[in-house]
Amino acid sequence: MNRVAVVGGGASGLTAAIFAAENNSHVTIYEGSERVGRKILATGNGRCNLTNLNADIENYYGKNVDFISYAKSKFWVNETLAFFESLGILTKVEGNGKVYPYSDQASAVLDVLRFKAEEKRVEVITSFEVCKVIKRKNEFEMISFDGRKAYADKVIIATGGKAAPYLGTKGVGYEILNSFGHRVTKLRPSLVQMKTETDVVRKLKGIKLNAEVSLESYKEYGEVLFTEYGLSGPAVFSLSSRLDNQKVISLDIMPEYKKEQVLDIINLRICQNPKHTLENFFVGILNKRVGQALMKFSGIEPLSRYAVTLSADEINRLCDTIKQWDFNIVGTMSWNNAQVTKGGVCTTDFDPKTMESKLVKGLYASGEVLDIDGDCGGYNLQWAWSSGFLAGSSAGKNSL
Repeated sequence: MNRVAVVGGGASGLTAAIFAAENNSHVTIYEGSERVGRKILATGNGRCNLTNLNADIENYYGKNVDFISYAKSKFWVNETLAFFESLGILTKVEGNGKVYPYSDQASAVLDVLRFKAEEKRVEVITSFEVCKVIKRKNEFEMISFDGRKAYADKVIIATGGKAAPYLGTKGVGYEILNSFGHRVTKLRPSLVQMKTETDVVRKLKGIKLNAEVSLESYKEYGEVLFTEYGLSGPAVFSLSSRLDNQKVISLDIMPEYKKEQVLDIINLRICQNPKHTLENFFVGILNKRVGQALMKFSGIEPLSRYAVTLSADEINRLCDTIKQWDFNIVGTMSWNNAQVTKGGVCTTDFDPKTMESKLVKGLYASGEVLDIDGDCGGYNLQWAWSSGFLAGSSAGKNSL
């Protein structure tokens, strides 16, 4: 019987195991943690954002993003929804096409995957952290960090990336595939908070606001959180996937208004309340502390001045800051804070129809370990399901 080993029991690994077992192969999952699917439980703030109705190639990144085209044609959003419906998951759609289980429980998603794997007689071996894979003639030998060995005819590397190492994703898959000659691109945290110069943000720590966030030509609208190290929130997370060599991230904190309208609002406010101090000038429009920070950032001090003392040049600078508040980027937070890995194993050395290595017959890879990552909002899980389906369906075939 065809023996298939799946290294990693996350979203992609569980999917690969289920579909490999569909072909009557003997499938074993080797998971380094004490249980499978830990990262699934953490997705979507514990709700599991399964996929996104708007998922398309434009939502993904990598040196060769067209690699996902075949997966998109074979097992994409509709097929994913049908698959989980067959497992017993009722879904619901929320803003921007995000799909969640109706129960709002990520644990339900993991449970139905485990139930299906059990039904298909997939063997699950936990606390078996593979550190090395060696091909010996027509079989693979897997060696754990504690020296245990296991054998298989085919191996699917579904170890995930380096993001959230506390959930068991430590990047070992890169080393395993690199040992077979596969190249690995530069790796960095993605879907993560951005670190900026802290003079302004530290004083605004804990404040949230809705803004249009820009990273050069890329824009996202949503909630922004000021932190002691920089900026966080969904809009910042989304743009972090596009971060390359950009040096500045900008906020438009009144995106519903054009600059001319903001100018009118400020001038009317001066006329109506000329004796209001600048310290309280934005009360009723913006968060008080944010308004004070805008004044100082625009070079307008002291804040004990009256509104009527604002010059035309100062008003213009204030409007410019409201519409484009620039923060110098100094980096991102660490792997512990990231949701996904940007970069990975080069996809050019894998068959996009099967996820099989072009360098080593019988060796496959799926999910985050490959150089494919997506936007925030269910896109990365969609890639996990799709690539897992292809890898498992192909590896499960009895031909060696």
